[in-house]
Amino acid sequence: MPEGPSVRKFHHLVSPFVGQQVVKTGGSSKKLNPTSFQSLWLQDTQVHGKKLFLRFDPDEETVSLGNSPLSEPLRKGEQKDKARHHQEASDQSSRSPGGDSAVPSGDDGLQCLAGDSPAGGAERWLQVRFGLFGSIWVNEFSRAKKANKRGDWRDPIPRLVLHFSGSGFLAFYNCQMTWRISSPVFSPASDILSEKFHRGQALEALGREQPVCYTLLDQRYFSGLGNIIKNEALFRAGIHPLSPGSLLGLPRLEALVDHVAAFSADWLLGKFQGTQQHTQIYQKEQCPSGHPVVREALGPPGGFQRLTWWCPQCQPRLSAGEPKQVQPS
Repeated sequence: MPEGPSVRKFHHLVSPFVGQQVVKTGGSSKKLNPTSFQSLWLQDTQVHGKKLFLRFDPDEETVSLGNSPLSEPLRKGEQKDKARHHQEASDQSSRSPGGDSAVPSGDDGLQCLAGDSPAGGAERWLQVRFGLFGSIWVNEFSRAKKANKRGDWRDPIPRLVLHFSGSGFLAFYNCQMTWRISSPVFSPASDILSEKFHRGQALEALGREQPVCYTLLDQRYFSGLGNIIKNEALFRAGIHPLSPGSLLGLPRLEALVDHVAAFSADWLLGKFQGTQQHTQIYQKEQCPSGHPVVREALGPPGGFQRLTWWCPQCQPRLSAGEPKQVQPS
């Protein structure tokens, strides 16, 4: 699943379409009928961790800016200017977007509508959750990069295609879409890409007895953090993924949070600059020092197991009974 930096980039790509009307639809979605978007106006776009939210309305009289769920009336002819200003707000929101609320990992605690179209009178907020290879393409379609298992070179089929009155279009791939019954309201405290990210809350969560690799993926405290960021931050901090947080001293936990924030910010910057993010341990056979890397699926008992890479020499494991480790000066 795309992590926070990738979803922020998707948010940036969608933002220029705010203030435009859907004039043509397509796609393979069975849960949502693509034709239900016909003639709707895209009024706002927001980002929440690994999720994207799009607000649609049957008329053009209200458009929201940035991450505010409120809308303001517009006079006719102002939509283009408002969309331009929204793009500027989007650039700012990529540095300080909203975060997850305090709910269990993987659940934002917000209700969604059943069915394939928004209910009459309800705010039309579309929630988009991306799959492993989920993406958004602008004014072009994704093309096959290699043959499938049958040897066919078949292009991916978009889940949803929205053509807008400004002549451009958006194509959504490998994603789950549902209508919400309320506007998204977020706290930035848990968002790893927000200037208001609450380090104290994150450190308190990491200090628990459970392995730190479990806590890092908890979206209540690290919204937008996924498997790549987890692996890279742990390696750069020199911490074994199964080390209980309670055995790590505060300086080491602070260093881990620092690496989470730094790697995420660098990744986001690379997304906008069109550069490939450099990884040191994720999917590697050797660490930068030449040591063999171990790969194993790790996760809480009964929970989802995620492939994890670590270097036993650079990331020694701690066990119960050992004194807390302190970051060397």
